Amino acid sequence: MYLFSRCQWLVFLFLSTTVWGASFKAGVARVKITPPTPFWLSGYAARTNQASEVLQDLWAKALALEDAQGQRAVVVTMDLIGLPHDFSETVAGLVEKRYHLARQQLLLNCSHTHSGPMIRNNLEVLFDLNEGDLQHLTQYRDRLQDQLISLVGEALKDLSPADISRGVGKAGFAINRRQPNPGGVRIGQNPEGPMDHSVPVLKIASPGWALRAVLFGYACHNTTLGGNSYRICGDYAGFAQAELERLHPGAMAQFVILCGADQNPNPRGTVEHATQYGRELAQGVETALKGSLTPLEPRLRASFGWAQLAFAAHDRARFEQETASDNKYLARRAKLMLQAYAAGCPPRQLAYPVQAIRLGGEFTLLAMAGEVVVDYAVRIKREYGPENLAVLGYSNEVMCYIPSQRVLREGGYEPVDSMIYYGQPGPFSEKVEDQVMETVGQVLSQVGVRRINQ
Repeated sequence: MYLFSRCQWLVFLFLSTTVWGASFKAGVARVKITPPTPFWLSGYAARTNQASEVLQDLWAKALALEDAQGQRAVVVTMDLIGLPHDFSETVAGLVEKRYHLARQQLLLNCSHTHSGPMIRNNLEVLFDLNEGDLQHLTQYRDRLQDQLISLVGEALKDLSPADISRGVGKAGFAINRRQPNPGGVRIGQNPEGPMDHSVPVLKIASPGWALRAVLFGYACHNTTLGGNSYRICGDYAGFAQAELERLHPGAMAQFVILCGADQNPNPRGTVEHATQYGRELAQGVETALKGSLTPLEPRLRASFGWAQLAFAAHDRARFEQETASDNKYLARRAKLMLQAYAAGCPPRQLAYPVQAIRLGGEFTLLAMAGEVVVDYAVRIKREYGPENLAVLGYSNEVMCYIPSQRVLREGGYEPVDSMIYYGQPGPFSEKVEDQVMETVGQVLSQVGVRRINQ
């Protein structure tokens, strides 16, 4: 048995070296980013107190990749609600200076857990924070910045030969939450709405197939635990990663959230639900790992681009009126907008980043910023091919929801009401989907991905 296994390994090594010339290199690293308690959690405006208990530690994890020609990319995932623009760009700039990784070579993805810490200045309209709170948030943010930069370096130092293959599993606990009603759309359950239950999987193994890391994704809000929970936790994504690492001691499990902005776990509300969905998602990954995986050619390409998303028209008079609103969130947003008007720079459009990292000719991570509704994943996989694309949301920065034209026209929380909490002036113009998709096409084209009907 030993000789047979050794022969198998030698044959594989010979074939991979002969056909591709060399293998990938991969490196992994992780760092605990659990905030000190007490600490304000983000995601729910209904919370009135800080978290005082840790149910589950939070982590930042990095997967560094290098192809046969020395091209590199690093994927960093975090058990966090989302990163603001200035933080993301500062980290990327310092990573480039220290490790010579260009902007397109660094992908940042937050799981969007609603049981994780606030990140200054993301979603600050949710709470009326005092100076002590703000100082606490700043200290955590500064520490997090240093941790992420060091984490990238640790993953790069860990680079060693690796074989990478892709597969796909499935998990069914997400449901479309945009429920049509006579008065409009509300957050509820819509089993007839679009959903994406696929679980894209990347297996990273040492030569000989010992598992070093697994990267996997799912399109669903990390909102199993509600606003009545004051315990720090990674939600279903945290439990899924923990379960996979239990099943594969020594390997790193890394979750990327897909386009789940209008998808919720169903049912939800308890820790038992979160652990159940974590196990279900982990089982979907396990099914993919035990199935027929496609080896990836050791070639890496990356690209990065910016769209300019126009907001619907707005004026100073509207926000002056809203400052007197009984809705405290509306009044806070109005104050921010009037400050922008006074400075002579009222927001008329939003710079929106899109990124692609392609491995061989077989698999592409398309990373989209913000809270992206599932319509985009459905359309992109239809136009570019479903098997070879993982369409990520919540990547690089999270500034607001990114609605499709359909969702924008229907109205409701995602395209309209949520913009108050994000401190944005209001909904996007009806051009938003076209503007996003134009940049998606440009970024994918730069890494060699074409529409399947071209």
